[in-house]
Amino acid sequence: MENFRKVRTSEEEMPLPFPDLPLDVVEMKVKEGSKIRNLMNFAMAQMELKGRRQIVFSGCGRAVTKTITCVEIMKRKLGGLHQVTKVRYKTVLEVWENQDPPPDGPAQNLTVHKNVPSICILLSRDPLDPNQTGYQPPEPRHEAGEDTGSSTKGLKRPLPPPREELLPKKLQVQVSDSLRGSGTTAGQPDH
Repeated sequence: MENFRKVRTSEEEMPLPFPDLPLDVVEMKVKEGSKIRNLMNFAMAQMELKGRRQIVFSGCGRAVTKTITCVEIMKRKLGGLHQVTKVRYKTVLEVWENQDPPPDGPAQNLTVHKNVPSICILLSRDPLDPNQTGYQPPEPRHEAGEDTGSSTKGLKRPLPPPREELLPKKLQVQVSDSLRGSGTTAGQPDH
């Protein structure tokens, strides 16, 4: 494969795996190189300014984690959203071109069909069927002033004091000298 380079990638088009979606539902197709900020600005405008009731986020391959991140941000910002998640496989077609074609023939192409994981997540302001596979109810809303236990979330734990054997030699000498000044020496107990 060292003589080949990828010249084209295309994804298999698949219908959304959610029945009874309105025809004008917004589908956010998340790609590996998509910027989360851009995706969220557009999606939030659709839900808040245009009053959409449902939105679908979809991504495949390396974009799956970015798709999930967008959904979690949307749920946190808007709140009260019902969610249905569907996981499936999608076929991706890659065309590779030979960089060293034979001198007496045309360039050779190699076509690779890959099955990659794909995710589709439906977010809805309206209640969805809780019995369908992949359903998640909205997270309960917390009242202002209610202690949710998240006040310590994100705080860093203090670092333990450094152990002498892990300190650079220069600092070990300084530690030992400071201990001598207090009447003790490193490694010897007070008398």
